[in-house]
Amino acid sequence: MAAHYLFLPLLLLALYIFTKHFLNKIRNLPPSPFPTLPILGHLYLFKKPLHRTLSDISARFGPVVLLHFGSRPVLLVSSPSAAEECFTKNDVVFASRPRLLAGKHVGDGYTTLAWAPYGENWRKLRRISSNEIFSSHRLQLLGGIRAEEVRSLLRRLSRSGGDQAVDFQAACFEMVLNAMMRMIAGKRYYGEDVAKVEKLFRSEGSNMGDFLPILRWLGVGGFEKRLMATQKNRDVFVQELIEETRRRMGNDEAEGKKKKTMVEVLLTLQDSEPEYYTDRMIRGIMKVLLTTGTDTSLAVMEWALSLLLNNPQCLEKARTEIDIRVGHGRLIDESDISDLPYLRCIINETLRMYPAAPLLAPRESSEDCTVGGFRIPRGTMLVVNMWAIQNDPKIWVEPSKFKPERFEGLEGSRDGFKFVPFGSGRRSCPGEGLALRTLGLTLGSLIQCFDWERVGKEMVDMTEASGHTLHKAQPLMAKCRPRPTMVNLLSQL
Repeated sequence: MAAHYLFLPLLLLALYIFTKHFLNKIRNLPPSPFPTLPILGHLYLFKKPLHRTLSDISARFGPVVLLHFGSRPVLLVSSPSAAEECFTKNDVVFASRPRLLAGKHVGDGYTTLAWAPYGENWRKLRRISSNEIFSSHRLQLLGGIRAEEVRSLLRRLSRSGGDQAVDFQAACFEMVLNAMMRMIAGKRYYGEDVAKVEKLFRSEGSNMGDFLPILRWLGVGGFEKRLMATQKNRDVFVQELIEETRRRMGNDEAEGKKKKTMVEVLLTLQDSEPEYYTDRMIRGIMKVLLTTGTDTSLAVMEWALSLLLNNPQCLEKARTEIDIRVGHGRLIDESDISDLPYLRCIINETLRMYPAAPLLAPRESSEDCTVGGFRIPRGTMLVVNMWAIQNDPKIWVEPSKFKPERFEGLEGSRDGFKFVPFGSGRRSCPGEGLALRTLGLTLGSLIQCFDWERVGKEMVDMTEASGHTLHKAQPLMAKCRPRPTMVNLLSQL
């Protein structure tokens, strides 16, 4: 009798799984791993880091796969042609974000640039970011701030001594944070305050409650409460920066000083359109900049130097290029980057192997469409595995090898959709120009001014951590000594 009661649920489960599997084929949905479990969907398959697990799934089932993250249908794309379909023909269809808890809370109820659905509010935010914040003119005006912060980093490193290992991540985080903070609000942070700001604007991480609603209803993990607390603390922090800027602008106006920081630009616009440029909207822009602008640049810098330490011939080639084209009489500046093609190749190769966002920020289909010949229902979350595309041996020769030379002659070209580390289409990263300027100046300065060595004979550990931003599992520790030809310049900083 007991066996009979056990057999019936198993039979019903099997019927459910097989029925769902064959219905997918009849409805011309993309292939899907078997089985799709009730409630869990395909979550039982996932291991960390997620981009590698999803890459393995695509290798088995194809470049267009339908998954179920719990209750949420997800389109997994991992080929250039499928990505191109999503970002060109279906760009408007996939122009909105899924309604995740992070967007509800830290995204101010889905109203910020990162989380707003496609529509008039998002278009206006995107226009503001492109024209007022990330325009070439604005970035050029703020170039002096980036140069000063890079020189501050060089000064700290030159005084650290060459025999002791340097915590590269910690040193660079302070530089990136202060560059961003000064460009946004004209303020620097020191010592313990740096750690506090880092903790406040750390990426929120993933939340299983987005995919298993029962966990959210039961309050398991307390993720939503933490998001609400994070939102409140961030709002207090950035509002204080806005008020400080207001007071400073009043003094600057009396003294006839020009407005320069991003917040000053937004507050000036607030004077003409107060009903749109509210403090809440300005806070939203600031929070997006601080959350995304520091974490990603820091990660790419650390991967780049780690790769160079493991490939010293590439480091020497980059140093020789800088010595020939810039020389030893002055420090490199942003205007030199366009004349340093091998340095740009190093940055591109790093972004290929270790893109800051290995899974591009998710989107969601607003209506039915087709991708790869399959029907994609409305409300499907799109996940583009850019790490898989950029590390695919069918697309790239020896993709696991660090070969900056593969990008020679491709400057200024994305080479189709084989290499799209900043995304594409309407929801591509608006801060790409700022990121490339910061990466070029910082990495070029570190190569120009210091001789870098690994701490021991072992290769630098390249294990990847889990998370939305692709960081190293082990922070980079390295030795750096001022180059004899640069000692005089460094002593004057």
